[in-house]
Amino acid sequence: MLFFLIFLGTFLLMECVTWCTHKYIMHGLMWYFHADHHQPKYANVFERNDVFFVIFAIPSILLFYFGVEGGLNYKFFIGLGIMLYGMAYFLVHDVLIHRRFRWFNKTTNKYLIGLRKAHKVHHK
Repeated sequence: MLFFLIFLGTFLLMECVTWCTHKYIMHGLMWYFHADHHQPKYANVFERNDVFFVIFAIPSILLFYFGVEGGLNYKFFIGLGIMLYGMAYFLVHDVLIHRRFRWFNKTTNKYLIGLRKAHKVHHK
């Protein structure tokens, strides 16, 4: 039960980490990498902005590595929370909102359509 709470807490905390990173790092110090995310899309599947997936994956990978020493420990579940948040973020932000991958292209869900429109305002 404790490990589940650690995982869940990490997953929820990642929303705050992501918001702060986006506001202060992506739109500040590391704008060079994030800027192409705000540009019209071309044929290239990858963006410089994708470097942030790698940056967030590194602590998760390290926590997995150190979280299995002597059996599973809390570090593993922190890494799991980071990884599953990253997967959820990818599916919501890159697949559903930006439609970088046309997996759920024909949704008629009013909430998702509203979410896409609200996110477009951010990109203006």
